[in-house]
Amino acid sequence: MTRIIVAAAAVMSLAAPAFAAGDATKGEADFKKCKACHAITADDGTEIQKGGKTGPNLYGVVGRAAGGVADFKYSEVMTEAGAKGLIWSEETLVSYLPDPSKFLEEFSGDAAGKSKMTFKLTKGAEDMAAYLASLAAQ
Repeated sequence: MTRIIVAAAAVMSLAAPAFAAGDATKGEADFKKCKACHAITADDGTEIQKGGKTGPNLYGVVGRAAGGVADFKYSEVMTEAGAKGLIWSEETLVSYLPDPSKFLEEFSGDAAGKSKMTFKLTKGAEDMAAYLASLAAQ
């Protein structure tokens, strides 16, 4: 019986989709697509990536609660997602970036909830997530 359980667990682990690690260097190069709305500014004020202020500062986003930048006006559904426990990780960013509104709708269960981010990063989400993870607050 134990062998059957172990074998079943092994088969299920092979069937589960693997999370593909991204390339932070490619993500950094691809950040030009994000600069219109987002900047990356370290806590000490160092500008890592100059960019717009329409979106929140992405410095230290990995590990931060959704809607977690003080004084930034997020959509209601993003604020609610953070309150419900959404913490940005590489995995959640990879799911979010291709279709932000769809991700938030599925997370919150609210079909009316839309992300303010209308851009869809259809290719390279793993790379962008790896790049943003490399910029964790020290």
